[in-house]
Amino acid sequence: MTTPAFTPWILGLTGGIGSGKSAAAQRFVELGVHLVDADQAARWVVEPGRPALASIVERFGVGVLQSDGQLDRAALRQLIFADPEQRRWLEALLHPLIGQEIFNCLAKAESPYAVFVSPLMIESGQYRRTDRLLVIDAPQALQIERTLQRDQTSPEQVQAILAAQTSREERLRHAHDVLVNDRDLDWLRAEVDRLHTFYLTLRGGQP
Repeated sequence: MTTPAFTPWILGLTGGIGSGKSAAAQRFVELGVHLVDADQAARWVVEPGRPALASIVERFGVGVLQSDGQLDRAALRQLIFADPEQRRWLEALLHPLIGQEIFNCLAKAESPYAVFVSPLMIESGQYRRTDRLLVIDAPQALQIERTLQRDQTSPEQVQAILAAQTSREERLRHAHDVLVNDRDLDWLRAEVDRLHTFYLTLRGGQP
């Protein structure tokens, strides 16, 4: 993977489902911090006209396309779900492209530091590319409650997602900073403001 000519100081931001990491990320954006989202980068690399989408269609057929030419993610998931070889092929195609997209976007940062948010920061090893890691944590019961309210899914589905993610203990083991988000949104925003001031000071910027 080609490394961008300029890479800023990168704050990694992660947390389990329903922890509040998206709300924290949004607050960093409101404070003027350049933010790159791993999920968004994963969507960008398979947009119509991108080489990755052409490769996927060549391998799996036009059945993985929606009528508007966008990738039908549900159809693709069905094809690779029970086929480890196909899944490995897809990962080998996409992971380097996603990584390149992420760090190309990070290189465009003009703020004193950049935030890179990813739900799979630990599992993917992406934390190794960051200079500091902030984990948004929450009690599991609260994670489940929030996710049920937000996604209108079943408790069993939420439990399955939690089981598939890295453990809370492993996530916290890699963290430099932890926000235990068991209060309201105003509290979380105030805590992000506090950390933003700290990170600016750490980077030699103006708090």
